[in-house]
Amino acid sequence: MLSIIIPAHNEEKRIGAMLEAYTSFFSEKKSVGDIDYEFIVVNNASIDNTINIIKKYAKNFKEIRYLDLRDGGKGYAVLEGFKVARGEVIGFVDADMSTPPKAFYDLYVNIKGYDGLIASRWLNGSETKRTFGKYIRSMGFNYLVRSLFLFPYRDTQCGAKVFKNHVIKELTGNVKSIKWAFDVNLLYLCRKKGFKIKEHPTIWQDKEGSKISSRVPLQMAAAVIRLRLVHSPFSFIVRAYDKMPEKIKFHH
Repeated sequence: MLSIIIPAHNEEKRIGAMLEAYTSFFSEKKSVGDIDYEFIVVNNASIDNTINIIKKYAKNFKEIRYLDLRDGGKGYAVLEGFKVARGEVIGFVDADMSTPPKAFYDLYVNIKGYDGLIASRWLNGSETKRTFGKYIRSMGFNYLVRSLFLFPYRDTQCGAKVFKNHVIKELTGNVKSIKWAFDVNLLYLCRKKGFKIKEHPTIWQDKEGSKISSRVPLQMAAAVIRLRLVHSPFSFIVRAYDKMPEKIKFHH
């Protein structure tokens, strides 16, 4: 079975279309015996009508389960989904459908002898439609991550990843960064444990309505720098920072 976790924060305008597309695609695959699957849609502190749309689809499709959370960021939502996932392969994907269902299914099909497969927009064979500004920001962030962690991965932030069940069960309790550095934290732990993770070409298209403010690139950079310090001899810097008054902290 494949478990797909879908974190959703204020996605009332997009979650319906996403679930329509994904249930249609995977139901067809299931009908011919190619796959068994479940969707775990995690409503992540939404203040709009997201949860009611999720409930409607969960009522109509037995493969859809959902969680309704009050707190946390995307990473927190994904981790809560990990805890209840039942698949031999467990993955997560963004609710805006930047990754179409065919591209996600391709990750599942190709995981084979690897412990995890992550979608990459930077590999030959990928089909991407991105604005120039996002392209430059992504390039800069990838350079920062690879410099800090010596990763071989060219794209840590693409919102489509799959892992074998044993990887998720071993790592879930150890992932501490639940906001901007969540994906990097997860991949760092995979490397530390010696799991075989491979990048895979994907299909990706930036979607209108993405809620990314001008502060996000700085927050992401601060988060991965903090993560690198936590896993270094200089972790005392983070401990000292955590003791600072809340009002003068730079929130990551």
